[in-house]
Parts: sequence; C-alpha cells; structure tokens
Amino acid sequence: MRQIFAIRPVFPATMLLSIYLIFVPSVQAQSLAFTFDDGPSVASTPLMSAQARNQAMLDALTKHQVRAALFVTAANGATQPAGYALAKAWGDAGHAIGNHTMTHPDLHNDKLSLAQYQQEILDCDRIIRTLPGYQKWFRYTYLREGNTAEKRDGMRNFLKQLDYRNAYVSLDTSDWRLDEKLTEVLAKNPQADLSPIKLAYLSHIRQRAIAYRALSQQLQGRDIPQIILLHHNLINALWLDDVIAQFKDMGWNIVTPASAFADPVYQLVPDRPAPGQSLLLSMARSLGVAKFDGWTRLVDDGDAEIEALKVQGL
Repeated sequence: MRQIFAIRPVFPATMLLSIYLIFVPSVQAQSLAFTFDDGPSVASTPLMSAQARNQAMLDALTKHQVRAALFVTAANGATQPAGYALAKAWGDAGHAIGNHTMTHPDLHNDKLSLAQYQQEILDCDRIIRTLPGYQKWFRYTYLREGNTAEKRDGMRNFLKQLDYRNAYVSLDTSDWRLDEKLTEVLAKNPQADLSPIKLAYLSHIRQRAIAYRALSQQLQGRDIPQIILLHHNLINALWLDDVIAQFKDMGWNIVTPASAFADPVYQLVPDRPAPGQSLLLSMARSLGVAKFDGWTRLVDDGDAEIEALKVQGL
C-alpha cells in the first residue's frame, strides 16, 4: 500500500522530490475530471437566461457522457426555488454536488473569523444535503485554505470532524477572467463577433492543461488524474462542448471526480503557512521547488489572453 504523508519542507527539496518518487506508481494515461464552482448562478447575463445557461452546460456534459461535480455557493441561487431547481438538475443528471459556502467569503480576510467561515459551510450543507448527488466535498473559496495557523489548522480539524474532504483542484484555470471579458464585450455590442474570445479561451485551457501536466510529472514522476476548476458561467454555457472536445482531441481520458479523488495524491496535505491554490502549486512551494519555465502563466489570471484580445480591439 502506498504511504501517504503530509508534505513538510524540513529536508532539501531534491531529497523530498526523491521521497515522492519512491511512493508513486508507474506512469499512467492522463485523465481529467470536470468540476464547476459558484453554481447555480441565477444572475442575469447577456445572451442566455439562468435556466438556459444551466441546461447548456448539462447538455454538453451529457453529449460527451461526462459526470462532473457542481460546487454550490448557495446564495448565488440555491436558496431560491428557481435556483434550487437548477442545482437539482445537476444531481438528477448524475453529477456530484459539493459545498462551496453560502456567500463565497474569503478565509484570508482578517475581518472574517474562523467560526464565521465554518458557519458558511454548515449553512450551505443544510441546503445541498437535500439534493441528489450530495457529497461531503468542500471546495475552499478562492482556493485559500487559511492565512494563519489558527484558520489553517482549525479548518482541517473542522472538515475532519464533519467527515468532509478537501475537494482539491490540480488544474486551475482563469475561465472567470475570460468570462468577465465576454460579458464586457457583449454589454458594449450584443452582436459582437465572439470568435476571438472563444479561441483565446480554448487556448488558455490547453496552455494550463499542458503546464499542470508537466508540473505533475516533475513533482510526482507521473500523470496524476487532473481535477480541473471551471465555473458555472456564460463562457462555459457557450463553449463547454468545445472544451471537452479539445481535451478528447488531446487524447485525455475523462473520469468522474470521485475516481480522480481516489488517487492518493489527493490525500496529501501540503505543509505551508498559507496553503492553497492548485494542489500542485501548493505542493511545489512546500517542496521549495524553484520557479520554472511557465510558472508565471499558471498564476497570471489569464493576463496574456486578455492583453492579446485588447490588441484585437476587444
């Protein structure tokens, strides 16, 4: 049985990397699980109603026979009958339902107490536990796991007591940033040509996928089952079909979130003063791995794509 341990940066990074490689299996085919945060959103957006956006995403998943996970931020819609119905549609379609707090507060906010953040999780749980597909999976808001030892350790103990798992992300994206650009362009011109944004979005997803795959090979010596973070938003309502098709064209195998979470890598606990972001980035920082080629493109929030769109007049 593979040994699981917390990542503790008490040895040189090269030694820790060697320890990692001792306890990892041989290289396996690349796999990917889809997860979506902040849903179900009932906010108004250009082009599509909330119900239409929700259905478009579900239709894309059904078309490609993908089972995903929706991490519910209840105040975005699930506290209302119409929004609750949108979330239920995900469970009815066979997708997992996870917890992403009531109102999406930032755990690193000094004005937010640990108790307040924990209450957000309990309040959301009372809603989502009534939905089909309910899982005790918690996705940290902003992928921030606590900027103090009290918050970090308090949350880890709290989740353990509730029998909740940390629903890590390995393949982080800035789809939200490109979604903001999309809605900005449509607000100015509802008839705008959206093809440049679509191409930029697909390119962004491919770039992140390739970079995080390379990072997993560097840190684990293998392809881990990647867990991608996307959002319940307009850009995915429009082009999730294309995103999934692109991964298939890349030769990636799509699996369920539960299958991906079963990999031992998702039991690791990076030992950092302020853990968070992609599990792979947090792992690299715990090991003291120096910044590598492409590091900036993993943390730039899509700046390169946005600047390229500006050059095109968008």
